[in-house]
Amino acid sequence: MPMDAKELLKKVRQIEIKTRALSQNVFAGEYHSAFKGRGMMFSEVREYQPGDDVRDIDWNVTARHNKPFVKVYEEERELTVMLLIDVSSSGNFGSAFCDKKEKMAEIAATLAFSSIQNNDKVGMIFFSDKIEKFIPPKKGRKHILLLIREIINFEPESKGTDIDKVLVFLTNALKKHCSAFLISDFIDNHDYSKSLSIANRKHEISAIQVYDKRDARLPDIGLMKLRDLETGEMKWIDTSSSKIRKLYEKEWYNRVQNLSALTTRCGVDMMTVSTDEDYVKALLQLFRHRKG
Repeated sequence: MPMDAKELLKKVRQIEIKTRALSQNVFAGEYHSAFKGRGMMFSEVREYQPGDDVRDIDWNVTARHNKPFVKVYEEERELTVMLLIDVSSSGNFGSAFCDKKEKMAEIAATLAFSSIQNNDKVGMIFFSDKIEKFIPPKKGRKHILLLIREIINFEPESKGTDIDKVLVFLTNALKKHCSAFLISDFIDNHDYSKSLSIANRKHEISAIQVYDKRDARLPDIGLMKLRDLETGEMKWIDTSSSKIRKLYEKEWYNRVQNLSALTTRCGVDMMTVSTDEDYVKALLQLFRHRKG
């Protein structure tokens, strides 16, 4: 159920205080370093100088003048950042002090505040097994607070997950190059390998997996009734059976390995964080990896 106005305002304020402080004090320099040079546009050519990156050599000009020339780029004044947020029902699950949806909200808010520190535009796409809502990229604190209110209080129409749909939508909807963060638990049985590869060629995708420890491992507590939050299917499982617990863990391990292999194959940077972990370290590592 959506929060009442007073409760929503309080929650927005709490997230703003925490994430804005993080983006200003912890992430500001790392974010700028990670994204600077990602929005580069061609400026001119000049003669090659010792120390220049050979990858910047303009071979056409070099051939015409019979000596090496390099392309010179200048940083674009602003970047566009898109937050692709999974609002399917599996995000409502959490065995720790917060559920996956809340963790995703904090990470998205931190990225949003880091973006406006860098004077970037920020937009958002909520998705389930369809595109639930598209908020075009804009600048400013007022816009960021609108995004955070939507993250906290958004009620999706559908329960399932289809990552392929949001990637296709991103590719078609945004004509200009952007940096996109795909934030999900990635519990999705659809094949989105082609759309991920295409989207990452046009834009620059980073995958952020938010999971709960119970997604990965069952507790040994005997008979347990489980409900699939996306399909509503109910089933009893005997968690005292080590065989069942191992099968459950193996299924999760295979899912994570497949996701890791897919993102590596498509050249997509990825971070993984649990609901009972602090996401700060993982996000810093993601930024630093992008710089490399």
